[in-house]
Amino acid sequence: MGTYIHFTDEQKERANSVDLEEFLRRQGEKLLRAGRESRLARVRHITVRGSEWYDHIARRGGHAVSFVQHYYGTSYQEAMELLLGKELGEAYPAAQPKREEPPKPFSLPPTHTDMRRVYAYLMKQRHISREVITHFARAGLLYEDAQYHNCVFVGMDEQGVPRHAHKRSTNSQGKSFKVNVEGSRPQYSFHHVGQDGLLYVFEAPIDMLSFLTLYPDGWQEHSYVALCGTGGQAMHWLLEQNPCLQNVVLCLDHDEPGQTAARRLQEELQGAGYHSGILLPVHKDWNDDLVQGQAMAGPAMAMGQSM
Repeated sequence: MGTYIHFTDEQKERANSVDLEEFLRRQGEKLLRAGRESRLARVRHITVRGSEWYDHIARRGGHAVSFVQHYYGTSYQEAMELLLGKELGEAYPAAQPKREEPPKPFSLPPTHTDMRRVYAYLMKQRHISREVITHFARAGLLYEDAQYHNCVFVGMDEQGVPRHAHKRSTNSQGKSFKVNVEGSRPQYSFHHVGQDGLLYVFEAPIDMLSFLTLYPDGWQEHSYVALCGTGGQAMHWLLEQNPCLQNVVLCLDHDEPGQTAARRLQEELQGAGYHSGILLPVHKDWNDDLVQGQAMAGPAMAMGQSM
């Protein structure tokens, strides 16, 4: 067991202000840009910016010392020694003070003259039905952007004003690109409101459209929302806006992050007095099920078993 070291306040402050992006690069970690933050390629639900980090599933974060403890499973003393470079050899640079830039006003990316690439991508690569795509295109909720030919999934507020947009690349080669447009307000993400009391909740717009392709019978009667992540703001906003919605089916990904989020959302729903169930795709997500031809007898039956 190592000797206990007493760290001064100055050392604690220095360790906690280490630039985590530079620290992680030197540890051999790959980082992906996510707006003003960086996302860890190995654990994508953790983002870092300067000396701060946040785990979007555990919903906790902090500065450099707690990050090393959380991510590398070290003791406090080991984390301090690692970040201070044991006062020898390698020293990590301090993060630059974070400039609080004013948030950009939200605006939709310019629209392309047609939707050929979006239709081709969604139908050929993703197997989504033309009818489903056309419904959302005609409603002004799905279009092709002029500059990069991305799919743009639009979320509107209660007055029908666009407040949220999620971009998804149509490029089937290389790494797929997906991001929310800066200034998007999470409660207004991509959704459809029907007439009955049933709300289906998905992580991504592609999963939502895949589900509608798998289960097309009377789909417009129900309500659907794509969280564009795993935060519950859009689900809660729809429930507040539409008191007839009482039954919620959580259709998140069939993996550890998706099901951790589904259990958390289910607890929130139960606390608010809603009936809720978890509906699992056979494969990782609903698009995998669609592409591989996996449909169950019907979502309502599966939901009834899990409510």
